[in-house]
Amino acid sequence: MSAADTVVARLRAAGCVFAEDEARLIREAAATLEAVDAMVERRVAGLPLEQLVGWAEFCGLRITLEPGVFVPRQRTGFLVSTAIGLAVRSAADPVAGGEPARAPIVVVDLCCGSGAIGAALAERLGQDRTGQRSRRVELHATDIDPAAVRCARRNVVAPHRVYQGDLFEPLPSGLHGRVDLLVANTPYVPTGAVELLPREARLHEPRVALDGGPDGLALLRRIAAAAPQWLAPGGHLLIETSEDQEIAAQAAFTDNGLQAQVTRSAEQYATVVVGTRLSVHEPA
Repeated sequence: MSAADTVVARLRAAGCVFAEDEARLIREAAATLEAVDAMVERRVAGLPLEQLVGWAEFCGLRITLEPGVFVPRQRTGFLVSTAIGLAVRSAADPVAGGEPARAPIVVVDLCCGSGAIGAALAERLGQDRTGQRSRRVELHATDIDPAAVRCARRNVVAPHRVYQGDLFEPLPSGLHGRVDLLVANTPYVPTGAVELLPREARLHEPRVALDGGPDGLALLRRIAAAAPQWLAPGGHLLIETSEDQEIAAQAAFTDNGLQAQVTRSAEQYATVVVGTRLSVHEPA
């Protein structure tokens, strides 16, 4: 058996479903055979592959990661595509956004983790259909975890900004009433269910990025309560949640004056609640 086959066999025995792909990525990331062996040992012990190789693919971008930082899930790409669709419609209808279509798109990414969502939005919103730079994006991202902020500052490049702090607290006050897209991949696992998560998440991702409180919606409610003062007229709040939580999440949005709707992707097994601050031109 070749060295490559041995790596695949070890990974498969550890339960890695895509052992061949993982083996290839490990070999590409390791400089020596000894390094390959050490990485395989850590993977077999349960370290997420993305933390092991130092990056994750997300919405066509390579997102830098380090051990202990939440790994962006592929289903969260649905939140990104939903936000882009809303921004495109708003740009086609300047009244809805309250500003001329040529104004920058102001994006705030709360609970940003590695900065994957914000980085993807900044990249894709700033391009036209041919891939050329077209419209300016002003991105602000926050997270409470120092390790996450350290990663986000490598993935979210200047002139965009990443702040460390609790939700809205570190944001410039000048953003009040200016935010077109407010996105958040908040932790939404109920506290009692955290211990039921896969071992990779339980042992190697920060609990603050997983535990959403008694019913999983503690941070969602805090964000929904504060969002109206930050959103521009016609601006949108988007938060990923679970299908089981969507009714309660939608109620949290409407209780705070946002027009709420739920969007789903069966293919990506994703649920996103969208709240819109009604513009001055629309009836409540």
